[in-house]
Amino acid sequence: MSGFDSNPFVDPVDVNPFQDASVTQATSRATESIGEFNPFSATEMGKNSDTTIPISAASSQPAILQTSVEQSAQATVNAGQANLIKQQEELERKAAELERKEQELRNQASTTGAKENNWPPLPKFFPVKPCFYQDFEQEIPDDYRRICKRMYYLWMFHSATLFLNVLACLAYFTADSSHGVDFGLSILWFILFTPVSFICWYRPVYKAFRSDSSFSFFFFFFVFFFQVAVYVIQTVGIPSWGNSGWIVSISMIGKNLAVAVVMMVVAGFFTVNAVLGVILLKMVHSKYRRTGASFTKAQQEFSQGVLTNRNFQTAAASAATSAAQGAFGRPQGN
Repeated sequence: MSGFDSNPFVDPVDVNPFQDASVTQATSRATESIGEFNPFSATEMGKNSDTTIPISAASSQPAILQTSVEQSAQATVNAGQANLIKQQEELERKAAELERKEQELRNQASTTGAKENNWPPLPKFFPVKPCFYQDFEQEIPDDYRRICKRMYYLWMFHSATLFLNVLACLAYFTADSSHGVDFGLSILWFILFTPVSFICWYRPVYKAFRSDSSFSFFFFFFVFFFQVAVYVIQTVGIPSWGNSGWIVSISMIGKNLAVAVVMMVVAGFFTVNAVLGVILLKMVHSKYRRTGASFTKAQQEFSQGVLTNRNFQTAAASAATSAAQGAFGRPQGN
């Protein structure tokens, strides 16, 4: 019963599990190992030298955005703006130049009145005065000035070829007296075609480029097409037609070589005329298509020009007066 006599409120005998000999020995060893570990010692650093360090830990610099694409786009925009500014300056310069020329023309018209004819350039003592006014720099726009001058040079070359044709036909007639018809016709072609070509196809194209006239363009195309056909006929050289072309030139090789050579040179000139005529006809047509001309516009210009022409009005009035007098005079005569 001695066990029941003890005080129940007295602390029982403390049973410490760590007082066990095996447990105490294990804990003492772990404490010693932890106490001896130094992570900053040379030995431990050597052991951990092969350990891989993460990239995120090694790199501490911030990422940099590449701006090459933005710079190239900005450069393109700047180049486009510079190009637009350059074009605007060029247009302003041309507008100022056109305004200056218009002002000069107005001043010249106000001071001198009507323009004095200057073509053909004849001496002052010559009894015949110039019949036309021609000035490429003042009357022809810059876009059409070159082609207009080329047409003028073609007309000059055409006239020179006709004059040489007279000389070649004269040599042809000298070598063979039976070819006097060719010599006579060559003189006629030179006297006739030189002024007619100037009036019928050169002046119309000059007026077309000067005033952007649709009617002048159509008139030029109609006449110059036949002029090119005449160039081809002259190049061929049909006998007894007054042209020193290839046929009559080759036929003279066996008779007189010197005359044949002269005639072949003129035949070459006619060939050049034909080729240049075709080329310039295409060039004028290309310029004509850019002007906005049309057949309807040409009809309107023709009708307006005819109705406002004083000579036409006078002739129409005279014809109407004569018809009226004839109609009222017949009953009295009967």
